[in-house]
Amino acid sequence: MIPVKVLIVDDSALMRELLSALLSQDPSIEVVGSAPDPYQARQMIKQLLPDVITLDIEMPRMDGLSFLEKIMTLRPMPVVMVSSLTQQGAEATINALELGAVDFFPKPKLDMKRGIENRADELIQKVKNAAQARVKTLERHPQTPLDSSVLSNITFSTTEKIIAIGASTGGVEALRVVIKNLPANSPAVLVTQHMPEKFTKTFADRLNKISAVSVSEAKHGERVLPGHVYIAPGGKHLKLHRSGANYLCQLTDDEAVSGHKPSVDVLFNSTCEAAGKNAIGVILTGMGKDGAEGMLELRKAGAKTFGQDEVSCVVYGMPKAAYEIGAVEHQVPLNKMTETMLTACGAAKDRHIRV
Repeated sequence: MIPVKVLIVDDSALMRELLSALLSQDPSIEVVGSAPDPYQARQMIKQLLPDVITLDIEMPRMDGLSFLEKIMTLRPMPVVMVSSLTQQGAEATINALELGAVDFFPKPKLDMKRGIENRADELIQKVKNAAQARVKTLERHPQTPLDSSVLSNITFSTTEKIIAIGASTGGVEALRVVIKNLPANSPAVLVTQHMPEKFTKTFADRLNKISAVSVSEAKHGERVLPGHVYIAPGGKHLKLHRSGANYLCQLTDDEAVSGHKPSVDVLFNSTCEAAGKNAIGVILTGMGKDGAEGMLELRKAGAKTFGQDEVSCVVYGMPKAAYEIGAVEHQVPLNKMTETMLTACGAAKDRHIRV
């Protein structure tokens, strides 16, 4: 098997040495070089032709975000960001994912060497996953929003429909595309995106600024309402719970499921129990199979289920796993997902969306 060639870009000599040593532990990875700044990295990319780049954010001469934008505009390739676990680092990391970075690896704030060594397997897996990603040229112009005429023929009449969405690798950008086009009176949406704590609130806040719906990190016990999107907090499972006529967010600290916390399977299974045929299940780009079994239960219960199609996925892993076991009713391009979700919420006869 041909090893994945990795270039490390970080201004810290210690970090370059540490990342190089840890990644080289895996025989399927070859660290072909390391660079202290983007200017040297640019030359090394031309010479070494790496498959994956690990990229720091804060660097002299040119910051990581500026360099990432140049990479994704001129020579797209899989990039894994290496970011500190701070509020500022979270903002920059979400920005990087929106620019086209495949994934990120959070640097611990204290005892960095031991903290990273303890998570070496996670780092190695992220790099190997990134090598399989389908990266695209960064568009210089914002994506055209959903034609308002598509929504003008759809009205909302009740409080029954719930949309549950799961995503992982590549999901930050995919969710931005889906959520920013939702109308202000959209059915309620619950989202599980694989992401650690401290990053999910930042992610929700950024989506809230560009969306007509209200987007927030989910809180335990809060009522689930139309026109709102609830993001599962990192490190907690998000469940849909029904109390009488009301839907509620339920957060739990249970063990990881399918290797994840939050887990898409947990969200989908709870949505199946609470909403059944009144649910819409959506699985977006991501590595692995989290959400496949839960989506199958949704479909068996009579819910409409949709998976992002292979061509538009950064990583066609989770949607593929769900599709292969018969959980996905229809595969849909990312730019059609919002319209598809809303149409599915409507009655076939009168196209009224029931929320």
